[in-house]
Amino acid sequence: MLEKVRLGIVVSEFNYDVTRLMLEKAISHAKFLGAEVTVVFKVPGTYDLPYGVKSVISLDHVDAVVALGAVIEGETEHDEVVAHQAARKLLDLGIEHGKPVTLGVIGPGASRMQALERAEEYARRAVEAAVKLVRRAKSLEKSEYRGELMDIE
Repeated sequence: MLEKVRLGIVVSEFNYDVTRLMLEKAISHAKFLGAEVTVVFKVPGTYDLPYGVKSVISLDHVDAVVALGAVIEGETEHDEVVAHQAARKLLDLGIEHGKPVTLGVIGPGASRMQALERAEEYARRAVEAAVKLVRRAKSLEKSEYRGELMDIE
């Protein structure tokens, strides 16, 4: 039997027509995978996702955090700065805290139509990655080395 994975979801309110769809898909897909969403933390924008993750990741009832956002292309390169900086810091937080932080952020360079088309897929993939990483880490912790290759799935 698979152990229950407890997820926190941090979601951007900016471009909420896209991120609301992402949040709904993330919650339903977590349930489908047998995971439990224990907290949803909303932040103003994708650039603010690291702050939200920092607030959620240390909770005892969270095994991994799924970060959801949509960075729509504008007339300047602002979307690139936002997406790249947020992604880098999200990775750092996961490593720092020893818990997976998965990236469900659309963009940079996406149009609103592209973001809407990709919303459910990005959310689903981020949830799947979080659940797999937690289950594999727990499996590795429980395994005992017997002098041969360990293949953790």
